[in-house]
Amino acid sequence: MTDLDCTIQHFLLHRAALNDFDCEPITGDASFRQYWRVSTPSSQYVLMVSNPALVNPTPFIELNQAFQLSGLRVPNIVAKDLSLGYVLLEDLGNVHLANRLNEPNRIEHYKALIDLLPLVAKTPNHPAMRPYNDDFVAMEMGIFKEWLVEKMLGVEMSASQQTAWNELVNWIVQEFNAQPKVTMHRDFHSRNVMSINNEWAIIDYQDAVQGPLCYDLVSLLRDCYVKLPDNELGTLLNYGFETLQKANVAGTLTFDAFSRAFDITGMQRHLKAAGIFCRLYLRDGKAGYLANIIPTLQYILDISKKFQHSQWLESWLEHDIIPAMVNKLGEIR
Repeated sequence: MTDLDCTIQHFLLHRAALNDFDCEPITGDASFRQYWRVSTPSSQYVLMVSNPALVNPTPFIELNQAFQLSGLRVPNIVAKDLSLGYVLLEDLGNVHLANRLNEPNRIEHYKALIDLLPLVAKTPNHPAMRPYNDDFVAMEMGIFKEWLVEKMLGVEMSASQQTAWNELVNWIVQEFNAQPKVTMHRDFHSRNVMSINNEWAIIDYQDAVQGPLCYDLVSLLRDCYVKLPDNELGTLLNYGFETLQKANVAGTLTFDAFSRAFDITGMQRHLKAAGIFCRLYLRDGKAGYLANIIPTLQYILDISKKFQHSQWLESWLEHDIIPAMVNKLGEIR
């Protein structure tokens, strides 16, 4: 038994007061956190192990309470030791939205989740939320440049490309600032919402911030792991706008302005996500996200065609970046 195993055992025995338990690792998380399913003869729990030197567990704890107070279903916290980064949680099971997308009523599932977005949006600002300012938005976009372009593909931008990139970043930052600012989950997608006892629960909310209105709806409807048919996307985009408008969080945005903001928000999110998928592979040795890179780049390509500020990006992606990435992924496989 390793020292970590002994420490976990001590925590479960003495802090959580559990006896006769088994632990099995849960895989699939894209962060430095680790998860274990803890089973006793009468119940199951999930243990989150978050090394405080790498990922501070405090925002998870504090935002758990903040979202509960807003009426959202989040896992109950059973026991914790923040010095070790151990948090024992209620086990919400293993049925995510991703597991229910083949059901005939999946549009209703999406609508039920969209109905939760006003609760997220109206959650008061909290000290655990980092400032989602201009520099932070630019930093997120820089993940694409650093990890996908430079480190994954070994491409160095020309001077003109760097100038165009800087102009793109500034444009997107301005567009973000033009949207109403609300609390956003920041990773509200099919693998982070769970179905339990006929209700939807949210997980992985520890990176919540206050930012652009459209962000969570983009995360859900332009999911990096799921591509909705255009007709379903259109129906749900309209529903999302109406839902946020009725909740009085959409400001004075018309549907056309909202749809435009939705597209530009998606461009920023997907640039970040494509870079993160490369970082997970190169830095963390996690190859499970490689298959999501090309679909995510295709999202960016499709949207970049719509706007004058990003037409150079469309050409660069289509003629250089995507072909190079296809070749790179072929070499890896």
